[in-house]
Amino acid sequence: MSAVITARLPLLLIEDERSVMNFIRTALERSGYACYAASSAAEGIRALEAGRFGGIISDMRTPGGASGADVHAWIVMHRPELKERMLFITGDTVNEETMKALQSTGVPYLEKPFRVQELISIVQSIFGKAI
Repeated sequence: MSAVITARLPLLLIEDERSVMNFIRTALERSGYACYAASSAAEGIRALEAGRFGGIISDMRTPGGASGADVHAWIVMHRPELKERMLFITGDTVNEETMKALQSTGVPYLEKPFRVQELISIVQSIFGKAI
């Protein structure tokens, strides 16, 4: 998938905290990115099954029995072209299980809380500038 095509596709944002989701979505949309929001990893996987996305920004821990690591594993098996187009966000880096998952996937991550400019900078480096 070329950078131009993926830049036109929305980013899938998986975040269960409504205030954090709104913060990230607003920051991305103000920077020119289209977003599709899912409130759990399971909902995010269903969205991936049904649609096309330029990349995924996923919280590591969401309710419903699936995690950001599960989203990554699903992408590796079913949409491998997206495995390098992921960003994790987490407020749980002190948790040993979370750190093992982050390290094993190799996906870049942002630790909550983060600044808008920090988010936009890493989003641009992973997904390219919005068109």
